[in-house]
Amino acid sequence: MTVNALLVGGPTVVLRYGPLTFLTDPTFDPPGRIGNLVKTAGPAVSASEISNVHAVLLSHDEHEDNLDESGRAFLKAVDHVFSTPGAAGRVRGVTGLAPWQTFTLDHGDTSTTVTAVPGQHGPKVLRSLLGDVTGFIVQSDGLPTVYVSGDNSSVKVARTVAARFPDIAIAFLFVGGAGVKPISSVRLTLDAARALKVAEAMPGASIVPVHFEDWAHFREQREEFLAAFAAAGATDRLMLLERGVERQLG
Repeated sequence: MTVNALLVGGPTVVLRYGPLTFLTDPTFDPPGRIGNLVKTAGPAVSASEISNVHAVLLSHDEHEDNLDESGRAFLKAVDHVFSTPGAAGRVRGVTGLAPWQTFTLDHGDTSTTVTAVPGQHGPKVLRSLLGDVTGFIVQSDGLPTVYVSGDNSSVKVARTVAARFPDIAIAFLFVGGAGVKPISSVRLTLDAARALKVAEAMPGASIVPVHFEDWAHFREQREEFLAAFAAAGATDRLMLLERGVERQLG
């Protein structure tokens, strides 16, 4: 069994994990202004082209760059949608998982465990404004352990996850150093400097950076991110996804 990934765009990734197919943070709307954000590119793959999704890993439901209107429609056709307990109260069909809570998906003879892990979307003092986010760990016998950070900006939080799951082999990090008015100087997701520290905390993991393109509010573009990893001698840690192209990760 293998682990493959296809980047739809932004935070949206089709993750084929053994016999199961996961989707992260569904965003399928066309470019344009969405709420107070500006989307600069549409999805590389349309929602109608993605089938047989067993579960959605939704980091949070309150920001349009992680769940847009087309993404909300997509959720209705999926049996399992995992997110924060707050999201479960706002979005019908969502299973809310508190940090470290697990859910097991059985498929034939294969059992896959999804564990919700902590996330921090910007400084703690802005939690009431920005809301809660969650990350995820996906595990199954015979397959590499996968970490999906969600919109976590905290190295300390990521280190806590790494301590609990020292065998993380593939880490999807939401990067780009997002910032929005009137707090544009505050980083709401990881930038390259913080992502490098997360990579140090997960020494056995291939780093898959996502959510640093297709939106105008990223303060660090793809080229800057890659340059920072190159300067740190860490390019070999990266596994890069190209929009619309499926790649085997493990």
